[in-house]
Amino acid sequence: MKKAILFILLSLIINNAIAQDPVKKGKRFLYIGDSITDGNWGGGDAKPSSERNHWDQNHIFGSGYMYLCAAYFMGTFPEQGYVFYNRGISGNALDDLEKRWKDDALEINPDILSILIGTNDIARYLSSGTDKDFDLTGWDMKYRKLLDLSTAKNPNLKIVICTPFAYETENLNKQGPWNLRQKLLGECSKIIEKIALDYSAILVPFDKLYSDLLVRYPNVPASYWLWDGIHPTAAAHKRMTDMWIEKTAGLF
Repeated sequence: MKKAILFILLSLIINNAIAQDPVKKGKRFLYIGDSITDGNWGGGDAKPSSERNHWDQNHIFGSGYMYLCAAYFMGTFPEQGYVFYNRGISGNALDDLEKRWKDDALEINPDILSILIGTNDIARYLSSGTDKDFDLTGWDMKYRKLLDLSTAKNPNLKIVICTPFAYETENLNKQGPWNLRQKLLGECSKIIEKIALDYSAILVPFDKLYSDLLVRYPNVPASYWLWDGIHPTAAAHKRMTDMWIEKTAGLF
């Protein structure tokens, strides 16, 4: 009888401890990409994730839309114990994501995976001076390969993929013809849209968000949203956050 009572008490204590530990029951959110996601999390400076600060709660999420998404979900649903990871690294292209996918994606093994990549792929191509066409087919295959690796590890993974974007600026025109940059970004966005359909993923069309902002606010300069044509301002990160939350509402 005493053993039975002791067992019950221990079970209650253990269950209570688990209930009070949000990390054990919370879904894991991973945001991965380039500087737009990075936001200087953990010290920034384009350092690999292994060299960044992973415990300082003042800087662990950076300062962009990823931080605002984490703030919204963690602040609105504290009982859910959601856990967030920022694995954006400034300057990254899809090739870089492939090299660090094992450490920065597979080992975290998230429940929700959000990817924003593409603008640096186009920037590198334009700056290379090559006469060859941008390898859209190879880019498509590499993107799918990364998703296949993650879904193989977690068949229940929820995928969120975001389209790349840019505004024409004098600075960007110095790096290559705007019309070609715009065309290639559009082609990458089309690929992402098709991937979203094929993988039953959530599509977050940031490219359309920015084109709509220019139409809705014709008297507001483009630099109000993307200060250098690529990187969002605080106002734009807020808009991106709102769209990400709206598009993913059905996941939770």
